[in-house]
Formats: sequence, C-alpha cells, structure tokens
Amino acid sequence: MRFESFSFAPEILRAISECGYQKMTPIQQQAIPAIRRGQDVLASAQTGTGKTAAFALPILQKMVDKPSETLRSNTKALILTPTRELAAQVAQNITDYSKYLDISTITLYGGVKMDSQALKLKRGVDIIVATPGRLLEHLTSCNLSLSNIDFLVLDEADRMLDMGFSQDIQKILQVANSKRQNLLFSATFSSAVKKLANDMLVKPNVISADKQNTTADTVSQAIYPVEQRRKRELLSELIGKKNWQQVLVFTATRNAADVLVKELNLDGIPSSVVHGEKAQGSRRRALREFKEGKVRVLVATEVAARGLDIPDLAYVVNYDLPFLAEDYVHRIGRTGRAGKSGVALSFVSREEERTLADIEKLIGQKLRRITIPGYEVGSRDGLIKQLQKRRSFAKKQQRDDNAGAQMIAERNMNGRRVKVKNASPAKIKKLK
Repeated sequence: MRFESFSFAPEILRAISECGYQKMTPIQQQAIPAIRRGQDVLASAQTGTGKTAAFALPILQKMVDKPSETLRSNTKALILTPTRELAAQVAQNITDYSKYLDISTITLYGGVKMDSQALKLKRGVDIIVATPGRLLEHLTSCNLSLSNIDFLVLDEADRMLDMGFSQDIQKILQVANSKRQNLLFSATFSSAVKKLANDMLVKPNVISADKQNTTADTVSQAIYPVEQRRKRELLSELIGKKNWQQVLVFTATRNAADVLVKELNLDGIPSSVVHGEKAQGSRRRALREFKEGKVRVLVATEVAARGLDIPDLAYVVNYDLPFLAEDYVHRIGRTGRAGKSGVALSFVSREEERTLADIEKLIGQKLRRITIPGYEVGSRDGLIKQLQKRRSFAKKQQRDDNAGAQMIAERNMNGRRVKVKNASPAKIKKLK
C-alpha cells in the first residue's frame, strides 16, 4: 500500500517522497487510519519498522485539517521518548516530514541549558519531543503548559518504564489536557506497559505489527565464541581483514567502552564513543563523525540501543552480550532497517553462554557459530572436569592437613595421651 492511498496533503506527500518513502510498512498501514479517526492506539512495534512515521504523519495531517493558533507557552502535540538520542532522531524525522508545512518542532532533553529551550517554549511551539525528566523541569518552572495539547505520544514506553520514568510519566499525565488523543508505542507488552495503557488510554485500538521479540529477516546473525580477554584482539582483526567501514559496537559498561575505543585507536582503527557520561555535544559529534565516515567504529553502551538511526549501517557487534535478552533485539535492530540488509555479530565468552541461551529462547532460533582458528574457547565439559579435579585435590589436601593437625595436637597430660580430633590452629597453639 502506498502513502497516496490515505489522501495526505500534497506538502506531506512531497516531503515523504523526498525521504525516499514509497510503500507503507505493516505498522503504518494499521496505525495511520486509526489515528486519523481519532482513536487512542496501543501499538507493539519493533525498532526499525517505521513507527515514527506511523504516528507523526497522521498527527501532521490532523493539524493541517484543523489548523489552530499556537498559544504562548503551549504546544499541540507532545512526544515522550526514553533517551536524548531517540528524541533527537524523532524530532529530525518530524522536521523532515513537515518541511513544507508551517509547523514548528523542538526537542527538550537534559545535557543542554534550559534557558534557550525556555525562550522557544514561551513563544509557543506546535510539536515537542522530550525526555520525561527535562519536560518535568520545564513544567515545574512554568515554562510550559499542557492544558491545550491535542496529542500525547509515548514512544518506546517499555524502555521508559525500565529506566524508572513511571512516576514522571504519571505526573505528566495528570497535568495534560484530559481530552487529548493518546498513542502508546512499545516493543513489548509487559505487565507494567499494560497497566500504564489501562491508566492512559480510552478504548484503544490494539495493534501488533509483528510477533514480539522477533528479529528482522534482513539481519544476518552469528556468534563468535571467544575468551573475554581476547575480544578486542578479535574485533580488530575482523575489522582489518574484512575491511569493515562502519561498525556499531555495544559494550556492557561505560568503562569498557572507553577502554575499547582507546585500544582500537591505538590499533589504527578510528573510533569514537557514546555513553551516558559523555556531554551531549560530544555524543552528537561522535555520531556525526560516524555517519560521515570520519570514524569506522562507534562504541556505545545500552543508552544508544534505541534511538540511533544510522542510514545503511552495515554491522552491529555485541562486544558484550546485553544484561537483558530483550535488549539484544533492540541492539541489532540498528542494522537491516527499512528493508536493507545488515549483519549482527556477537562475541560470546564462556561466562556468557547462559545469556546466549536466553537470547536464543527469546528470538526462537539457534544462532550460527563461527569459530576463528587461534581464538577457540575451551569446552565447557573440559572446564567442568578441571574444576572437579581441583575440588578433589583440595578435599584431599584438607584431609591431609586435618590428619597432621590431629597428630600435632596429641600430647601427654598428667601421664595420659590426649587425642584432639580436627583441632583448629588456635586450639593446637593452646595445647602446646
């Protein structure tokens, strides 16, 4: 189905044509009609399925159909996202879709000064894309009122709840116009998401574009068994020998990301890093240089798993497996987007085998293993046998020690031999 089928305004059709959009994705086909009818929507959609256009395009069209004045310190549509990166990406998409319309869009997130944001808010803005924490700061400072909003969108709702934004969201819902249209998009329908939907939505149209926790068919997945200490060496070798030019690498911690970037640069592989401790300007610069090809590798923590939109990204590498199996789906969803092919590779140490099993169970498939000569990992059975031998030796040593202690503890007391079994070192010392 094509976008022309839904009678969008010529200005919108021209803009999305310039974005390269032609046929609608399943989530767009189902969500756009429901939103244009004014229904609340509860939608399950994986990353990379075109969900931003699914809610942004009908909102823009409804603004065109019923134009109204933008009031000072007010907005017409509010879109909440869990991270700065996702907020920036959603806002950029909306700006692209509305380039031929007289509709303004701004982003609100932490890491930048509030003053410039406050000035824009006080003039009034049509669409706000924000993270919950920074939005609450502006509400508390009376820089913004939500009493007149027509649309409230929660994007990546499950992620926001995972990050602890539940109370912030509830506070925002309490001060927002009660007659608004609500749209909730989530990769999963957890019990927390269902509760939030029950509190927020009125007779929602429930949409599930894809089976939950599935990975795109356009992504080729494989794992490399490797010892933890040799992961960096393997990554450098693969990038160098296979001449990978654009690689997004996920690590478990910020410190691991910083160390990896330093070592890759020492190996002659230009790399940058994105994580929560980096200033927003630094994060934007790293992403820009990666997109422009100035660096070959962008190393990121979980903060970037959702929200990064890198056109034609070829490779995603899980240097460390994620703590939650569900995050694997979001990580590898950075590649293979919009029908294009991509490769997702995971380095799996012996200690991560259980996490790998959880991931394979979640996505319903066994991942292909690739063993690189020289990087083989000792078998789990062999490791168990080694541990059993060590334990047997330790037990024998303990028996020998006890026997020796028993002999030392024997002494003549008043002409009698006293035998003290299993004597502790303190007791032996006392008897001497």
